[in-house]
Amino acid sequence: MPPIVRPEDLDKKQIFLILASPANIRQRNIELIKEISENGYHTIIVTLNFPYNILSKLYAENGVDLKTVSFIDAVTRNSIGSAENVPGVVRFVNNPANLTDLGIAVTEVLKENSGKKVCILYDSVSTMLIYLSSQNISKFIHFVTNKLRLMDLSGVFLAVEKGLDPMLISQLTTFVDTVIDTG
Repeated sequence: MPPIVRPEDLDKKQIFLILASPANIRQRNIELIKEISENGYHTIIVTLNFPYNILSKLYAENGVDLKTVSFIDAVTRNSIGSAENVPGVVRFVNNPANLTDLGIAVTEVLKENSGKKVCILYDSVSTMLIYLSSQNISKFIHFVTNKLRLMDLSGVFLAVEKGLDPMLISQLTTFVDTVIDTG
């Protein structure tokens, strides 16, 4: 099976919007992390969909070297109230709707990984709709894509196909370099 994201496009520091069916989104996440890691990148996963402890187990079960991954978890504290940051492994954000805290966490984790080939993966844009308006999501992703470009980093935004309104999809399409519908 060909890669979802071509290594040469990652090396060109492209930004991707990856669309997947609701049934396949977890599998696409795993496939993307494996591909990115196998290409020598350290992946920073901003998870709004699954808690860190679930994703880390899932990745380990699927052969992902967890040393090649850092997590920003916006789910756990919102669900259970408290969780301690583990430097170099996971940073927790209190609420997925707090984009300021999310942005600060991304900046701090990027600093922790300076000097490495880094790719950021946001999982998932569709889940953000539970907490934020399409307009706020669009503004945030515009901010993030510009930050990635200025820092010369690759980025991946994972979303459920047909899970976003047409206006948001059209805006996101203009912010990224490539849209890939994986079904």
